[in-house]
Amino acid sequence: MKNFNTTFRLTAVAAAMLAAYGSAFAEDDDIKQLTKPDSSISVGAGYWSNDRPQQGVFDGMRDDHGYALIDADVVKRDDATGTWFKFKGDSLGLESRKISVEVQQQGNMGGFVNYSRIPRESPVEIRSGIRGVGSERMTISGAGANALPFHDVDLATYRDLIHVGFSKNLLKDVDVKLSFKNEEKNGSRHWGMGSQALFLAEPIDSTTQQLDVTLEYSGEKLQVAGGYAGSWYRNQNDMVFGRVNGAAQPGSTSSPNPVPLSLPLDNEAHQFFLNAGYSFTPSTRGTLKVSRSVATQDESLPSRNLAAPNNAFVGAPHKLDGEIVTSLVELGLSSRPTSKLSLNANLRYYDVDDNTPLVGLVGNNTTRVVTVHNTPHSYETKSGKFEASYLLPQRFKLIGGIDIKEQDRSAPKFVSERFVPFNEKIDETTYRVQLRRSMSETVNGSVAFLHSIRDGSSRVSPHDPEIFDTINPLHISDRTRNKVRLSMDWAPVEAFSMQFNVEDSHDDYAREDGRPFGLKDGRATLVSVDARYAVSDKWQVTGWASHDVTRAKQLAGRWAQNTGIFEMLKDAKLEDTGNSVGLGLRGAVSAKLQVGADVQWTRTESSYDEDTTLTGLGGLQATYPTSGGVTGRRLADIESTLTRLSMFARYAVRKNADVQLDLIHERWKTDDWTWSFADGSPFTYGTTTDGTTVSIKPKQVANFIGMRYIYKFQ
Repeated sequence: MKNFNTTFRLTAVAAAMLAAYGSAFAEDDDIKQLTKPDSSISVGAGYWSNDRPQQGVFDGMRDDHGYALIDADVVKRDDATGTWFKFKGDSLGLESRKISVEVQQQGNMGGFVNYSRIPRESPVEIRSGIRGVGSERMTISGAGANALPFHDVDLATYRDLIHVGFSKNLLKDVDVKLSFKNEEKNGSRHWGMGSQALFLAEPIDSTTQQLDVTLEYSGEKLQVAGGYAGSWYRNQNDMVFGRVNGAAQPGSTSSPNPVPLSLPLDNEAHQFFLNAGYSFTPSTRGTLKVSRSVATQDESLPSRNLAAPNNAFVGAPHKLDGEIVTSLVELGLSSRPTSKLSLNANLRYYDVDDNTPLVGLVGNNTTRVVTVHNTPHSYETKSGKFEASYLLPQRFKLIGGIDIKEQDRSAPKFVSERFVPFNEKIDETTYRVQLRRSMSETVNGSVAFLHSIRDGSSRVSPHDPEIFDTINPLHISDRTRNKVRLSMDWAPVEAFSMQFNVEDSHDDYAREDGRPFGLKDGRATLVSVDARYAVSDKWQVTGWASHDVTRAKQLAGRWAQNTGIFEMLKDAKLEDTGNSVGLGLRGAVSAKLQVGADVQWTRTESSYDEDTTLTGLGGLQATYPTSGGVTGRRLADIESTLTRLSMFARYAVRKNADVQLDLIHERWKTDDWTWSFADGSPFTYGTTTDGTTVSIKPKQVANFIGMRYIYKFQ
């Protein structure tokens, strides 16, 4: 009897067969993964040791208690009908949860239902005597004998979004798609009145709905999509009233109560659109986009029936009858006339026509003289782009382009209501050139340069040229911009790769004679590097670092409120700096145990270097830099640092089940003085009528431990 060796030996014939059919076996595995993808359900719990109001804003775990950790990703396919079923749930045990259900029959029809809840909890600490937070009528604490007991006020908003959709193949190349979104937004957010330094919370209770209907045709050369998009916004609250406890009710001329303020009003918009693309030849294609939308706001003004002294101007309308008509036409053409030359061109016309009637909203009820009008604003933008790329010898590719934009803008009609100079026409031209090269099989790089010039004409002067005509508004002032981009990819061996990027831009704002105030120049620089190294088949290290700096120089002034006399010159150098470093490790200790660790360190710093010079005019020099017992000084820098260390270990308890342990240590600290007075004490609203204090916890240290059971199946 012959003895057979139970150990498989790779013979020459077997090796030849594997070489010939190995790729086919691999393709079978890929096909299996596509038709029978893995599904998983993860259930566990985690616990944070301390409150983390700052970082908890991003992941929904703000407080020091336990959290349910539940996730699911289920994908099933019915081979007989070609129908896919997908269910995905993220953070199901948290406030920031997401659920998605989709059913799709290939080539026929499909539908989906998505739900998401987005919380936004305020990171600041508020102590106040306010009552009625969440409603339109609130009572402010008051002072002395009228002061109400103080308590912690937690502010947060919650957005619940439901999105449903359906698609159906009507004919061979024709599909119809329907989509509807309904978002409910509730809660309260930090607010205040402009009339007095009093704390209030804006009540949030609104609904936003959006409907999209699209009909698509996809032919061999022609593709067309057209349809309708509509949106509706409804706010359940229309006006906020705040009353100081113990003071006269709103409406009395001697009342210290704040002026009632209206909230966003109901509005809606409707759009019809058409998008098309046509391939004239295999190398030439044209595109077209056309749309027209009408947005309206016709709700009655909630302040219309207020009693004196907050009663409306008798000449004001009962409702605004706002209407904005937006039109868009865009043409595109791309072509590759030769194997080395590619061309792209684009023309765009965009018109925003504000048809809202010009009406008086504030005035004298006795003389009926209007002092403040609304400001309907229309603008028309014509733009064009052209780009060409050419393949040069030695693996070089040269890309050049030009972008041209012309904008005509409407200015406020009444001179007395213009407070800054206004350009009615703005032109901007950008030149772009880029050089790419595949230096070798392991190194690729590119460098790009952009030069942009923006200038305006038909300048309209403000009502007080001696003061306000000396200002250059940021968004419409003349500007020259230069930007450089450098990138490189390096992979000397299969186990190592690195990406390196540098961007630098410089803005220079024109300093016209007689208009010295505003931004003088700005600069932004970003340097980043990402790397990956496979130590072995089982261990991998990743790392990244970035450095960014944004600088701005601006010249400002101060004028006496009553006389308009220039009192102070303020020359500021503003700078924001960010540095981030990260390191990651992944590896397999054994066939069943996988581990990983990540460390992240981020530091941001904002500096406010401002020189002030008194002119000797007006009365400011008598009170500055000392006023009310407080000596003025330069604003201190603000520095914030985040250090985060996370580790995990995953152990395969069965072939299709894992247990994972997560550990996180997090430190965040800041010396942000935004919510504090010059002496470091918490900011206080209206000390004689309110007393609400706002502060931020400067150091937040917390640890997290979590355990998950992960079940995988097909």
